[in-house]
Amino acid sequence: MKALALFSGGLDSMLAIKLIVEQGVEVIAIHIKTGFGGTKDITALMRERALLAGAKLEIIDVREEYIQKILFDPVYGYGKNFNPCIDCHGYMFRVAKGLMERFDASFLITGEVIGQRPMSQRADAIKQVTKLAEDEDKLIVRPLSAKLMDETTPEINGWIDRDKLLDISGRSREMQMNLVDEYEWEDYESPGGGCLLTEEHFSSRIREFIEHDNLSVEDIDLLKFGRHFRLPDGAKLVVGRDQEDNKGLESIKSDKYIALKLPIGGPFSLLSTDSSSEDKKLASKIAITYTRSSPNEIYEITLNEDEIIKVSPFPEKKDAQKYFFNVK
Repeated sequence: MKALALFSGGLDSMLAIKLIVEQGVEVIAIHIKTGFGGTKDITALMRERALLAGAKLEIIDVREEYIQKILFDPVYGYGKNFNPCIDCHGYMFRVAKGLMERFDASFLITGEVIGQRPMSQRADAIKQVTKLAEDEDKLIVRPLSAKLMDETTPEINGWIDRDKLLDISGRSREMQMNLVDEYEWEDYESPGGGCLLTEEHFSSRIREFIEHDNLSVEDIDLLKFGRHFRLPDGAKLVVGRDQEDNKGLESIKSDKYIALKLPIGGPFSLLSTDSSSEDKKLASKIAITYTRSSPNEIYEITLNEDEIIKVSPFPEKKDAQKYFFNVK
């Protein structure tokens, strides 16, 4: 018997897997990559945590489809920010259902807990998620709250023992932490980890971006890093703030953006490829302002390895900051 588990890498999904593995079921942890999980690649860490819980990890990349089908037209709307949580969870189950034959799995599991999250884990929201998941065969098991819910097919058919499942509800983590002690786990995600779409600042960046352009997969990573500017003729400029930002921006490979190479040490910057000549000049001026440069000097900025623009920095950073993006 095999099951597929929706796996975030967090504690609840680890515990859900463990409870099912303990019943002799082989579990494959499915991490569905939407692109909005965070700024760092934690694949190796998730693989370790899946193994700790008793499962092997599979990454399923749905970024393009997620943008096209879910992000901008959710049936149940958004949470506080740009987070279509109910539709997102329903979509993930549909993806997982589509993988069952490939992995020879008989049912699905998830770490959802009734009442734990205000948007997607209320009792009525879980019913909405289940409806979106098209789970007419009742194959979705939520081991942490199973005893508070109707029996599922795996329980009715005796594939798993309902008595060995739990009845957790609400936001308290007491029972989860007791299980952590029982299993002697030391590596698990802190409670409350989440999706970038739930963050106000990141959501604002998305809203501003789509006022000017269509969001594509390569734009997702762009929005995760740096200082963001919108220039007078419409160009997007992103200037790194630190080494992590610089590394993240340097990893973006897209024809939509060109790199600005500075003659002195400083931030890595990306600019819209179709920028006007005036926006290119302004972008160069802004980028050099965020270095240890002198407003009395002229510097040569190289765009995309072949175009050179000569500029002096702004006298003060506040002169550059007036071009920070603004959401209407």
